[in-house]
Amino acid sequence: MSAPNVDKPNEGIVGQITNSVTNAANYVSETVQGKSAEASKEANKEQMKGNTPNSSVSDRLSGAMGAASDKMDQAKHDGAASANKHST
Repeated sequence: MSAPNVDKPNEGIVGQITNSVTNAANYVSETVQGKSAEASKEANKEQMKGNTPNSSVSDRLSGAMGAASDKMDQAKHDGAASANKHST
């Protein structure tokens, strides 16, 4: 998770531009990671429901645990992306 760079007093125009570019890059990175976690969560939900070939009880349990973990990752990345977006 990338924390936004906040402009420091008397940093100058170059420092402010550098922070803006860094925040924008971090926003894009966190957004991509959030979307990846969301896709993984949806795949794990299908596994949890037993919608995969030859799914056993342990496969379904693994899918449920994976979906929960991916949901937390998605929330973390979405929050970081939002923080970076509002800092640019």
